[in-house]
Amino acid sequence: MSRILTGIQSTGTPHLGNILGAIIPAIKMANGSQNESYLFIADMHSITQIKDPKELKFNTYSTAACWLAFGLDYSKTVFGLFTYPMLMAADILLYDADIVPVGKDQLQHIEITRNVAGRFNNLNGNTFIIPESKINESTMLINGTDGNKMSKSKNNVINIFLEETLLKKQISGIKTDSLPLEASKDWKNCNLFNMYKLVANENEIEIMKNNYEQGGYGYGHAKNDMLNLILTRYSVERERYTYYMNNLEEIESILKNGAELASKTANTVLNRVRLKVGFN
Repeated sequence: MSRILTGIQSTGTPHLGNILGAIIPAIKMANGSQNESYLFIADMHSITQIKDPKELKFNTYSTAACWLAFGLDYSKTVFGLFTYPMLMAADILLYDADIVPVGKDQLQHIEITRNVAGRFNNLNGNTFIIPESKINESTMLINGTDGNKMSKSKNNVINIFLEETLLKKQISGIKTDSLPLEASKDWKNCNLFNMYKLVANENEIEIMKNNYEQGGYGYGHAKNDMLNLILTRYSVERERYTYYMNNLEEIESILKNGAELASKTANTVLNRVRLKVGFN
């Protein structure tokens, strides 16, 4: 049995890119696996960007509510906050992780972790598990409303949990060309269409594709269809998110339980390290 570890920073409410690229794949792996799973919120990492303690606390709740909204089974997954003032290598090694799912842009962090663990083991004897990275080759690059990679720092995100009026405003901000309503449109190179197809099923994609090609279908129509699709496709998750954000004591209880379980593993590893370096 292997131990799988992955997480997300609490720099804001997870956006559509976080959800499709990280959260849903991680939950599928955790819920469908016989392996142990440690899924976490790297809240200490977020203080490099978030300076307001109230905002940081809200973001932590919001991030947790998102994981829970998308069906994280916290009864079989250790779901605790990571509050250590060290970055990814310490997070991974502290929990004896065997497998770390990452995007290609995070591979260097895993290599650094492997180097740190390997050097410690060479000097002090076998102490740390050397983790393996797992890359999902099908991981999507998800563009934001401006056509660049979706990122909170670029303010180009789609937050599916927003109240409908605010969500509509975000979707209305998706950049398109200036072709008139009656013109045929190039769906292949349209950022709006590319965002729509990430959420839509095959039939819905085909309908919009035909609408683009036939003309008489404006970008306003497409954005409205995008809004309705998100409201429909993620209706259950939106309801769950709202429930948890209105019942923060449940989030606190879930995270506290996860933290207690995680601390047992962490203390085992820390005691092993202390023994090796002479602090026994």
